[in-house]
Amino acid sequence: MKSLVLATAVLAIAPAAIAQTAPAQDHSNHAAQAAPAATARPTITSPIKDLLNHPQTVEIMEKHLPGVSGHPMRPQFEDMTLVEVMPLSGGVITQALIDAIDADLKALPAQ
Repeated sequence: MKSLVLATAVLAIAPAAIAQTAPAQDHSNHAAQAAPAATARPTITSPIKDLLNHPQTVEIMEKHLPGVSGHPMRPQFEDMTLVEVMPLSGGVITQALIDAIDADLKALPAQ
């Protein structure tokens, strides 16, 4: 009977003792680390959908490729970069065009 009482006492004390000896963990920064940079502006190496879904860069894309945001083939190419689409574009997207888009993207004011 003594061992049953002793075992019950140990089980009752153990969680409190473990909690006191366990190192405190700071979780305050986890949300900040996991949160994506929602305001990061896409670059020339970003997928086309990112360039078309950002308010500043869609204007540049439309300037150089009028109608691209509403293009009927958009689902087929929006996950690709401009460099990846270039050989499939039938000469519409050239390195000169990509360079011009890149220059306009780099000219945008810092966020």
